[in-house]
Amino acid sequence: MVKIAPSILSADFANLERDIKIVENGGADYLHVDVMDGNFVPNISIGLPVVKSIRKITDLVLDVHLMIDKPHRYVKAFAEAGADIVVFHLEADLPEKIFEAVHTLRSLGKKVGLSIKPKTPVEMLWPFMSLLDMVLVMSVEPGFGGQEFMAEQVSKIRALREFVDREGLSCEIEVDGGLNPETARTCIEAGADVLVAGSAVFSAGDPAGMIKLLRG
Repeated sequence: MVKIAPSILSADFANLERDIKIVENGGADYLHVDVMDGNFVPNISIGLPVVKSIRKITDLVLDVHLMIDKPHRYVKAFAEAGADIVVFHLEADLPEKIFEAVHTLRSLGKKVGLSIKPKTPVEMLWPFMSLLDMVLVMSVEPGFGGQEFMAEQVSKIRALREFVDREGLSCEIEVDGGLNPETARTCIEAGADVLVAGSAVFSAGDPAGMIKLLRG
């Protein structure tokens, strides 16, 4: 069954614990935490203090998405802050530094994922796949919530599904951006394992009901 990871980027930060408990009790599998540095993406969101605070108030798997430059500098700190899965961008550094970040997280016993932007060819992920627990396909340009789903990214999900199945990997395929019940169904049919949804869940009158709809 597909997993749902509500993104707190669309939560009410004045009532963040309340909103997290709503989705936790509503059937969410992961909690997606978007970290932006204003450099790798043109927006600034949250950082280590918020991750540490969230860890204290929820048992949900913390799926921390680092949209930051040179992530090898910070993956250890986010792991120690309470992240269960740390996902960072393939485009954010040189390949040797990406491998360094992967191995740092592995040494700490954390799950590790790589993400790609819409314009990045999916084949760029192949050298890293055997080391990953998750790959994240961005179906919008990273940096802001509420964008429209980019349908052309579905071919990447299919290619990843074929690669993972052919190689016998346990890597989860996650999709983030513009997801609603209709686009979620498209992603699930293409082979996605985890769906990130922000505004679709937190703006819904019934977040638990929306999580069920997204799950299909």
